[in-house]
Amino acid sequence: MFLTTLAAVALAPQSVELTIYNANFALVKEVRQVSLQNGRQELRIEDVAGSIDPTSVSIKGLEGSPFEVLEQNYQYDLLSPESILAKSIGKRVRLHQLLESGQRVTTEGVLLAAPGRVVASGDGSRQVYSGLVLQTDDGRFILNPEGTIEVLELPEGLISKPTLMWDLFAQGAGQRKIEVAYLANNITWSADYVLTLSADDTRADLNGWVTINNQSGATYANATLKLIAGDVRRVQPRQDVRFRGGAVEMQAGAPRGFEEESLFEYHLYTLGRPATVRNRETKQISLLSAQNVAVKKRLVIEGQRSVWYGAGRNYRPAEGYATDPNLKANVLVDVVNSEKAGLGMPLPKGKVRVYKRDASGQVQMVGEDLIDHTPREEKFSLYVGDAFDIAAERRRVSFRRIANNVVEETFEIKVRNRKKVAETVEIIEHGWGDWEILNETQKSEKVDSNTFKYTLTLQPDQEGVVRYTIRTTW
Repeated sequence: MFLTTLAAVALAPQSVELTIYNANFALVKEVRQVSLQNGRQELRIEDVAGSIDPTSVSIKGLEGSPFEVLEQNYQYDLLSPESILAKSIGKRVRLHQLLESGQRVTTEGVLLAAPGRVVASGDGSRQVYSGLVLQTDDGRFILNPEGTIEVLELPEGLISKPTLMWDLFAQGAGQRKIEVAYLANNITWSADYVLTLSADDTRADLNGWVTINNQSGATYANATLKLIAGDVRRVQPRQDVRFRGGAVEMQAGAPRGFEEESLFEYHLYTLGRPATVRNRETKQISLLSAQNVAVKKRLVIEGQRSVWYGAGRNYRPAEGYATDPNLKANVLVDVVNSEKAGLGMPLPKGKVRVYKRDASGQVQMVGEDLIDHTPREEKFSLYVGDAFDIAAERRRVSFRRIANNVVEETFEIKVRNRKKVAETVEIIEHGWGDWEILNETQKSEKVDSNTFKYTLTLQPDQEGVVRYTIRTTW
């Protein structure tokens, strides 16, 4: 026989551990105190996340006599005017109206349709009917009436909060300490960085922040906060981390800041203090701070980018290939994530905003880019914008077809430096198929099987010219 005794639970968890993944979900673990009766009974917890994954729920006893879980359910049919009316269809209701004359009128009848019902049409489309239909006791039908609907009984099965419910069998009565764990969706975190360049663009200060966006439907008060960085696939010891030389540390250090450790093939960041993550809140917490990090600014011109990457393996030289008279020099900032450069820690993926101080000493944003998860001793490049004072043009000056599958082309790239200081510019070119450079005005550097580059150092108002002839066979 099923007992409907409702076991008492604490109004709030005794402790909460919240592990957030950067894939829009989190693992929630709560420790609660409950009072159970002897035998079979119902246990309910009403303040769980509205976005819970019901298939992920687990419960176990930490202290007290053992108990056996027979069933577990997640109830989420919440009380609202719409849900009450929807469950009252076919039942008697009262319609209260205030007429223009000031007279109050009450009409009783049977509710035939409720506002907000979604109905599937024969052609597969779905329609939402926002109107209400009431059949009165004298046989009339009232459509979309203005007034207040009074239900005569509250429908069963509606609850005020999302609720976890267990049907369990306890061996003996008394207090139990339990742990409830589940996955909640619609909560995620990302890393946001600020990179402030030095005056000569060779050094930078890097500050990182964790940004948490909680839309899960629950508030996690005074939680032990943990973050997982890495690409965790879903089928739908702690230490104070400081790096040699004092160049970078987890901001503020234990017990206030984050501590990092390896976990399986990912990285785990644990906040050294309790944190409250409220529902419908965007929260930022300092992650790291590094000063005097070595960086390298590069100006790169890649005239074939749109043709090469757009066409991919289907590209081949042809008579119709045109020139581009207005090339932009991309501005890149390279950072090596090493201790030698002033970093040397796992960097979670996120957005990097790049700043630089103007003549008055005030910081101005000069661009932003995204980085992927970056292990230590690896490099990342930030594409922050295009150079204003570097002008370039690229044209094909000759084309000769040697055979149906062999052509020879000559390209000329002109670059002009309109800055008041000298600049170095990299020119990136691509070959296709079986390619060979027959002659060139300066020696190129082969980057990979499809890429080669030239490097020009230009004084103020100087123009540099690169010309090369390439033979392509396919």
